[in-house]
Amino acid sequence: MDWQTPEDTVPTAFITDADTRAMIGKPPATGAWREGDPIGGRRFENVGSVDLERGGHLPSVRIAYETWGTLNADRSNAILVLHALTGDSHVTGPPGPGHPTGGWWSANVGPGRPIDTDEWFVVAPNMLGGCQGTTGPASHSPRGREWGTGFPFVTIRDQVSAQLALTDRLGIERWYAVVGGSMGGMQSLEWAVGHPDRLDRVAVLAAPASSRADQIALNSVQIEAVRMDPAFADGEYYEAADGDGPHRGLALARRMALLNYRSPSELNERFERSWQSGITPLGDGGRYAVESYLDFHGNKFTRRFDANSYITLVEAMNSHDIGRDRGGVLAALARATAKALVLGIGSDRLFPVDNQVLIAKHLPGNIDGTSAAIIDSGFGHDGFLIEDAVVGGHLKRLLAS
Repeated sequence: MDWQTPEDTVPTAFITDADTRAMIGKPPATGAWREGDPIGGRRFENVGSVDLERGGHLPSVRIAYETWGTLNADRSNAILVLHALTGDSHVTGPPGPGHPTGGWWSANVGPGRPIDTDEWFVVAPNMLGGCQGTTGPASHSPRGREWGTGFPFVTIRDQVSAQLALTDRLGIERWYAVVGGSMGGMQSLEWAVGHPDRLDRVAVLAAPASSRADQIALNSVQIEAVRMDPAFADGEYYEAADGDGPHRGLALARRMALLNYRSPSELNERFERSWQSGITPLGDGGRYAVESYLDFHGNKFTRRFDANSYITLVEAMNSHDIGRDRGGVLAALARATAKALVLGIGSDRLFPVDNQVLIAKHLPGNIDGTSAAIIDSGFGHDGFLIEDAVVGGHLKRLLAS
């Protein structure tokens, strides 16, 4: 699932000259947050060693996270917000040192917003395997340099285990709510099923109960796009003498993903057959506006993400299956006890609404009975990040339930 940037929400057909100027210059070998970079609003917690579901082991894990609001005396007002595939801990707030873009959900988290930080204590961690301060492939390993492709395979359950360790370190016995969308929604559902005694409410937004063959196939070609870039260098690109990283492969993967985050109708209506710079004759070197749009966002993505981390997180998405070793999906859903909001996007072609309908039908505590809350949006999968008023209204219902 996409990490939303402000310009993605503006229904314009063209990238502006200012946008283009912002992309001048070669991207760094990695867009990961590195030691010595401004920390911004990040806090850090070392949660110790983590044994992984598939037999791997991380000797030391650090979680980067941000908080807003005040934890009350009995620690009962804490809400955990979990980001999507290429997101981070900066859920809300302006851009600044350490945070080149504004918060990805500022319309829903903050004073007076649906998740009101005057009332709730909000915690947002960067997930395990990420590249914005939490231990991941760009972090230094016991060998004295970046983990790179030596970073072990992690699953959605491993990421939730790391979040659980952070929860314990923060002294939070139970979350009032765990809220997540897309990959974060996979994690919030895993919380509800795997740790029902640690949360009272859960929001599963635009996420499935398990990754299906179609989604795994889409992810596999993105992974291959990164690995086929000669500058990927088997994942050992961090100290390249010329600073060259797998920019082309990572940008291509991003462009592929973006097509799954948006609906065909939105792209057709937004761009039609327009050209980037006025009307340009066919065969005269012009570019369709939609091509420029994809190229711009692919280029921008390489400046804030790490290629190894992208592979790690996409593979974690592929691992998602709440029914694994639990007797299947329906048996796993029956374990949940939290009040639940299950929300889907009618035009979502990444995780179509039948995914959410299945969860809603079998998830105990669903505030809508056996129905999912389906949003009628033309924005596709990214609708849960863009349709602020509608999504915010549903979040309010859950928190008040």
